[in-house]
Amino acid sequence: MQRPEAWPRPHPGEGAAAAQAGGPTLPARAGEPAGSREPSLYTIKAVFILDNDGHRLLAKYYDDTFPSMKEQMAFEKNVFNKTSRTDSEIAFFGGMTIVYKSSIDLFLYVVGSSHENELMLMSVLTCLFESLNHVLRKNVEKRWLLENMDGAFLVLDEIVDGGVILESDPQQVIQKVNFRADDSGLTEQSVAQVLQSAKEQIKWSLLK
Repeated sequence: MQRPEAWPRPHPGEGAAAAQAGGPTLPARAGEPAGSREPSLYTIKAVFILDNDGHRLLAKYYDDTFPSMKEQMAFEKNVFNKTSRTDSEIAFFGGMTIVYKSSIDLFLYVVGSSHENELMLMSVLTCLFESLNHVLRKNVEKRWLLENMDGAFLVLDEIVDGGVILESDPQQVIQKVNFRADDSGLTEQSVAQVLQSAKEQIKWSLLK
């Protein structure tokens, strides 16, 4: 999947330099002075998955908008109440843009600031869903998510890191997750082999 053009990822200060040089800047929204918005690396505020009762199953917050667990849970509850009975895929709540998707007994949410591009947020949500669909063997539901929570967190970490979008292609995410899982498996196997070898050496030394 080709990343949308609305995904500028400059180095810090690059946006200001472009503006001074007369380079392209993001279009201003209604009521904003032209050229007042600079591209930001930090495009995602939070990603969370709730069950069909609005209870948290997985969540990651990438800034201090909701610094405490209590504030996060209250936010998630309010978002769930606003979105769980609608057919829309986008909501605007508390100065934030929220895109979401339901699957059987799950609700998946991606949260950005009010000026973030909805298509960019939706592409992150789609990548998350498609990647989980593969990891959970096409069973994107509560039971399978709970049994594969480690894999779900690996998927999310490959898509977003510290609020920065790393990947929007589910195939790339799956490859990276598989590589990390294989690498972890090899490490665990190597450790097991070393321990077994040490046990055998101790056993033979005792028999001598």
